[in-house]
Amino acid sequence: MGQYSASTSGIKVLDRVVAIMMSVADHPRSLAELCTDTELPRATVHRLATALETHRILARTSDGRWSIGSALATLGAGAKNKLIDAATPVMAALMHRTGESVQLYQASDTTRTCIAAQEPPSGLQNTVPVGSQMRLTAGSAAKVFLAHSSPELRDALLPDASFTADDLDRVRAQGWSESVSEREVGLASLSAPVFNTAGLFLAVLSISGPAERLGPGPGAKWAEDLVEAARRLSMAL
Repeated sequence: MGQYSASTSGIKVLDRVVAIMMSVADHPRSLAELCTDTELPRATVHRLATALETHRILARTSDGRWSIGSALATLGAGAKNKLIDAATPVMAALMHRTGESVQLYQASDTTRTCIAAQEPPSGLQNTVPVGSQMRLTAGSAAKVFLAHSSPELRDALLPDASFTADDLDRVRAQGWSESVSEREVGLASLSAPVFNTAGLFLAVLSISGPAERLGPGPGAKWAEDLVEAARRLSMAL
């Protein structure tokens, strides 16, 4: 079934429903577009999409195309709030321990968004406002996201990235990433992945600050503390 046929559960109707949901996750699609993308019969797509619409898992746009519905949006917002609630004390402790700025990022397509941040009360800081979006082509957090992303996303972004596939292999192996003046001159950062207890990759926890303080090897200073903080957050989830 289209680009989502690589993973099948053996339960045909479930696989078809997931194919439809994944298709509209990129952008709203018409019935014809859904049929083309999922390679499912027109009657099957219409029946399943209409049923998903009934449960608010899908919704209709003003021009009649299907998009992600309010039920999934509500579930996603609830999950984000739980993640931020669990992260707040962990991030505060890490900020006090290091004296540096601490951020929590989640990915959306080819960008990362800062969903939470902790800033030290004094000193030279690296302020990243909550809601800031950055491309996944530079910086320690970008490396962690791409190290744990799909091969398709890695292949699409690596030609424009400030790092290589070998760098991503190293990030996966050591469990953290660092950068110095990679995304912005004079800025250094250190990032680690956050998983839930089932092993699902959820977010990236980062420390950032002036390169004169963190460089030339941020990992040598704070990798152990960062990885431990990410582990504590994972356990809290």
